[in-house]
Amino acid sequence: MDVQTRLITVEEFEDFIALDENSDRLFELIDGEIVEKMPTEEHGIVIGNIYRPLWNFAVPRNLGRVNFEVRRRMPDDDHNARLPDVEFTRAERLLPVVSQGAVPHMPDLAVEVKSPDDSKIKMREKALYYLSNGTQLVWLVFPRTRQVEVHTAESIHTFNLGDILDCGDVLPGFTLAVAAIFEGLS
Repeated sequence: MDVQTRLITVEEFEDFIALDENSDRLFELIDGEIVEKMPTEEHGIVIGNIYRPLWNFAVPRNLGRVNFEVRRRMPDDDHNARLPDVEFTRAERLLPVVSQGAVPHMPDLAVEVKSPDDSKIKMREKALYYLSNGTQLVWLVFPRTRQVEVHTAESIHTFNLGDILDCGDVLPGFTLAVAAIFEGLS
């Protein structure tokens, strides 16, 4: 007997996250399924090590907006509301700041840091989703192996501790040493 699972819509998801008991929790809607994000201290350190240099480079130069854990959705996708760990959107693509609900487009750069409950397959599916919906560059960060996978529509490259990341045309001139992403981890 097949069990039919009902897909949750974005509207139902918005109602769910608005409940008092969910006010201090992080959730994503992935392909109609509500998924709770359970960040660890390691996760937070890595996010900070990426967010800080991105913000320090982009914001003073008025190149765009850098955020972390901001909900994003595509207006024509009723079963996804994604929450990139870190993101950058170029100035020419910025909309007015959203004060309620999700930003109605994907960022130019999306960064996902692997949590203990994530699998590489699920992380790569997230990268594909972002790229299929307008994101130009996705960094998948793997703290245990100290590696970063850089995904574009054309390629996937793995970077190691001795390597330097850049954002190409998404954020020209920005570079970040892979080793700097993992500073502060034992």
